[in-house]
Amino acid sequence: MEAISALFGKGLPWEEGMCDCVIDFAKVAAVDSSAVSLMLTWLRTAKRKNVELSFINVPDNLRSLANLYGVAELLALPVEA
Repeated sequence: MEAISALFGKGLPWEEGMCDCVIDFAKVAAVDSSAVSLMLTWLRTAKRKNVELSFINVPDNLRSLANLYGVAELLALPVEA
């Protein structure tokens, strides 16, 4: 929760018309529902700035939370083996 709070405050270095932005969750060890909220916030900001945003290496527990809250489709999580 503390890490997510820090990320909310920091945000991402968005630039208008920036091509693509990929968020890699490969080093994320644990998540809770605040991670889903952060992802949705990033998506809203990206849309406002006309930036394509995608997420990779999303942990299974984060996928499960996104499905539980009915937002997995909004997050456009890639199918990973």
